[in-house]
Amino acid sequence: MRKKLLELEQIARRLEPTAEVRRQWNEATQRYADAFLNQIDEAPGYEYDPDEGQGIEQWWPPQQGHPIETVLDALHRHVDHNGINPASGGHLGYIPGGGVFPAALGDYLAAVTNRYAGIYFANPGAVRMEHMMLRWLSQVVGYPHSALGNLTSGGSIANLIGIVTARDAQGIRSTEVPRSVIYLSEQVHHSVHKAIRIAGLAEAPVRFVPLDKHYRLDAQALAQMVQHDEAQGLRPFLVIASAGTTDTGAIDPLEAIARIAQAHHMWFHIDAAYGGFFILLDELKAQFKGIAQSDSLAIDPHKGLFLPYGIGAVLVKNGQALMKSHYYQANYMQDALANAHQLSPADLSPELTKHFRALRLWLPLQLLGLEPFIAALKEKRLLALYFHRQVQQLGFEVGPEPDLSVVIYRYRPPRGDANEWNRQLAQLIQRDGRVFISSTTINGQVWLRLACLSFRTHLNHIDTLLDMLQKGVRILTEERTAHAPTKTKHSS
Repeated sequence: MRKKLLELEQIARRLEPTAEVRRQWNEATQRYADAFLNQIDEAPGYEYDPDEGQGIEQWWPPQQGHPIETVLDALHRHVDHNGINPASGGHLGYIPGGGVFPAALGDYLAAVTNRYAGIYFANPGAVRMEHMMLRWLSQVVGYPHSALGNLTSGGSIANLIGIVTARDAQGIRSTEVPRSVIYLSEQVHHSVHKAIRIAGLAEAPVRFVPLDKHYRLDAQALAQMVQHDEAQGLRPFLVIASAGTTDTGAIDPLEAIARIAQAHHMWFHIDAAYGGFFILLDELKAQFKGIAQSDSLAIDPHKGLFLPYGIGAVLVKNGQALMKSHYYQANYMQDALANAHQLSPADLSPELTKHFRALRLWLPLQLLGLEPFIAALKEKRLLALYFHRQVQQLGFEVGPEPDLSVVIYRYRPPRGDANEWNRQLAQLIQRDGRVFISSTTINGQVWLRLACLSFRTHLNHIDTLLDMLQKGVRILTEERTAHAPTKTKHSS
């Protein structure tokens, strides 16, 4: 057996590359990353690939490893040259933007050291860092020091944790679900609907509160709906608002909603995944008034702080309620429990195994400071306001002036189906690829969206889009004119 063990050891030791191999791999990876970043200003926002990356499926795990240059070439050809390029400043279609570089260093160090951040006993420093960053986030939104939270994979899990905590804190048992009412708007993010279902609340009555002309939840209508449901013997228990909707970037009237929630003893959850960090701008603080009166909220550093995908956060004002919903004790964890001087993230979320996410948030803030993040947020909002004004001069219809950095706009052609026209215009822009835009449907109308939140998006990208829209309208007009039926004269 010893002989067999030694033979296996020699093969298994390949998992620990030598210093020289590490140097070669690091250098090759750094060259790849530098090549990507050095051309990022010219990189398209979208690359159409008819192959759709199918080539990567040929790279099944081999018995023997390949040289790193060969592997990186496969990555380059089959992954990094098709679809949306979120790292590009031309990515104007969806909310998350490209990740700031220091966050990649944080992830690299987290992976190399492999610190376990789920249990305090396993790594007190990593857990303290997570709690510290969550205290900072709580301070940003005005939550008390007693609030607790968790760094999640994104807003979807953050919303789920908030809704599960609301369910338990409000004492909603399974038999009570059919009479426990949830209030939200049709503009709420789809992850909220998913979280409601996963949390076992699919049978709960869901009320869609009407919107005002700015696509914000109508607080007066909410109050009337709550009163009506109470009169019917139902129990209003949860209201969910948005601080930056996905479709239009609208901020619901948070303070008015908070008053209604408090008056009727409802849990107030805010989805601030996209818009929450705009509270750092002095000129927008008034629009966030009332956020500190919520019971829980989701906020995504991988959106408003420009970090790479994979880091959101949930904050809960009543930290004990968060822990009560998520803690668990197992016999094999008895050493960890006996040596815990702070709460463990594993007791504050569904996750036990947990990546050291705090490092990708902490390191960029330590290296860069808050100033450039705040300046970038201010720039994105001004770019959205600039686009809102300029696109109207091209003959486009626009939605409300943006609260944050999302603009909806559409072209109304003199004849033909306006919805189909705008779909074709979006496809025309996407196929060009220099910038990427998206579309949405609101009240049966197709709108184009500018979602400006990549830290690399600047004035030149907005001007490029405006120029492309103008040319796109001309191209579609000429095509329709060329295909229009011609009238013939008949002599009598």
